[in-house]
Order: sequence, then structure tokens, then C-alpha cells
Amino acid sequence: MTIDNNMLILVVDDFTTMRKILVNLLTKIGFNNIEEAEDGSTALTKISKKKYNLVISDWNMEVMGGLELVKEIRSSDNPNIKSIPFIMVTGENKPEQLIKAKQAGVNNYIIKPFNMETLQNKISAVFGGI
Repeated sequence: MTIDNNMLILVVDDFTTMRKILVNLLTKIGFNNIEEAEDGSTALTKISKKKYNLVISDWNMEVMGGLELVKEIRSSDNPNIKSIPFIMVTGENKPEQLIKAKQAGVNNYIIKPFNMETLQNKISAVFGGI
């Protein structure tokens, strides 16, 4: 399966710098339709109004973190929302954290720090190839 570089991606992180880094890396990979949200609550509002093809979210955020966000998405009655591919980004690398994320419905997991190749590989794994 080829990935559409025009697909709509939502980057969710409470740190502006981290959002900018992710947007920059995604742009370098070739994606050009990227939006941002500063927390899970804001992301849910955006997701309810637009059809996103991928969510890349930080785990630890104020208001609503990534784990709560993916749980809300996966419990949605809307099949378009419920099935959005979700990649979690975090500094947590404990096995129990990975298990929690998978149980919540995360499609893939990136541990900070990471580079463009890692991000590209994780996206590729979610969509079955670039």
C-alpha cells in the first residue's frame, strides 16, 4: 500500500517545540497536510470536525494526555474516528507502558529521542509501506 503524502495528519503535543520538530520531520519525509493541537482535548475537537488520516500524539500532556486521547478515539461511535491510525510518542520506555498503549489501541509507538528515519519507519509500519 502506498501512502498518500496529502493525507491529513494531526500532531498533538503540549510543547510547541516538539510539535514543530514533528511537523518539520513529516515535511522532510514528504507530507504536506499537517495540523497541530496542543493537547488531547483540543485534538478531539478537531477530530470531530475533520477526517484525519493519522494522529501522532505525545503521551504526557496537561488537560488530556495521549493515552486518554487514544481511548476516546477508539471508543467513538463514528467508524471514521474510531479507526484513525494512532502513533504514540513518549519518553517512557517501560514494557508496562508499551502494553498500556497497545491495549488502548495505539497502532505504533515512538520513544524519544528519535530521528526522521525512525518516524518514517513507524508510519510505514502502520500503513504497510511507503
